[in-house]
Amino acid sequence: MSKPSALSAARWSTFAMFLANGFGFGAWATAIAPLKAILSLSTAQLSIALLAMTIGGVIAMQPASHLIQKIGGTGRATRITGVLWAAALALPLLSPNLLALIAACALFGATICLMDVSMNAHASKVESDWGSAIMSSFHAGFSLGGLTGTGFGALMLSLHVPTHWLLLPGAVLVLAMVTLAGRFLGPGDTTKHEGQPIFRLPERRIALLAVVLSLCFMSEGAMADWSGIYLTSLGETPARAAAGYAAFSATMVLGRLIGDLLVRRLGRVVVIGGGCGLAAAGLILATALPWFGVIVCGFALVGAGLSNVVPCVFSTAAARASSPAAGIAEVSTAGFGGFLSGPPLIGAIAARHGMRAGIGVIAAAATLAAIFALGLKKQPVTTKS
Repeated sequence: MSKPSALSAARWSTFAMFLANGFGFGAWATAIAPLKAILSLSTAQLSIALLAMTIGGVIAMQPASHLIQKIGGTGRATRITGVLWAAALALPLLSPNLLALIAACALFGATICLMDVSMNAHASKVESDWGSAIMSSFHAGFSLGGLTGTGFGALMLSLHVPTHWLLLPGAVLVLAMVTLAGRFLGPGDTTKHEGQPIFRLPERRIALLAVVLSLCFMSEGAMADWSGIYLTSLGETPARAAAGYAAFSATMVLGRLIGDLLVRRLGRVVVIGGGCGLAAAGLILATALPWFGVIVCGFALVGAGLSNVVPCVFSTAAARASSPAAGIAEVSTAGFGGFLSGPPLIGAIAARHGMRAGIGVIAAAATLAAIFALGLKKQPVTTKS
């Protein structure tokens, strides 16, 4: 049965928002190693900047659901935060020193997290209106954006674009995408919940989902920020090292393209648990056998494993919490705490024990996520057919 034209437009414009978000983040991933070099940052100093990104993101994420209500719904919030994210994207590479970089990274983390909560809450509303599982298709947009953004960043590097300007063309493209797509999002979820505290822990019924998401996002953040540096630490060139994140993004795209079908057939619990286990296997492989081909294959397994964990957790949290925006904000606070704290944790460990040890810690986190995911079997996770 065909869907109303407004709903179809909302679906594809939401997909475009995820695409734009992933594109910008993919471009950022390729720029981290050159940024580290041009500012002559030590691994510990880079970790401090990435920690500022964590702090900015977590601070912004807690009041996100209230901000969405004040703005007037998930659709309008996604448009506004998309523009803010595009503006913040180029700032880290324009930083002249470490102090400015820390401030730019804090703003970077805040805007990407606000956009992420808004667009995921909007996507959950579109999925509900659609009547079947389609959340993985939205996250496929993010992964496809990450893959193309990585390729775009590699192209900028191959053209010898000055490091300070590497992210400016990408930021312009992101701005164009969010401005165009934002016109067709629709209002989304405009539910108001008065009297709820701005800062709160995840509701009890989604607490375990938050833990699993935090550990999985820690692995995903590591892929974005440290996969290239891990490979360059083994002697690879920055352009060749981009293959690690590209492999991760490629398998994540493929996994998410079939994710909705997997969810309908297997259920979200099986998809979450199996994905965590596959991601852990990939990271263990990349740590145990530090050769270029093996590492790239390991990162590809991580992408395949994590591909549908995040959309499954978000859909479940949105359905079980007091509102989609509240559910997304609560699990995202924990999740993006992992996403953004993983990179500085790796940096701190790598500064003392080497990059291999840093990646090994993330492998342990993914293994814990697989173990905790087993507990989700005790909690009913519903899917729409």
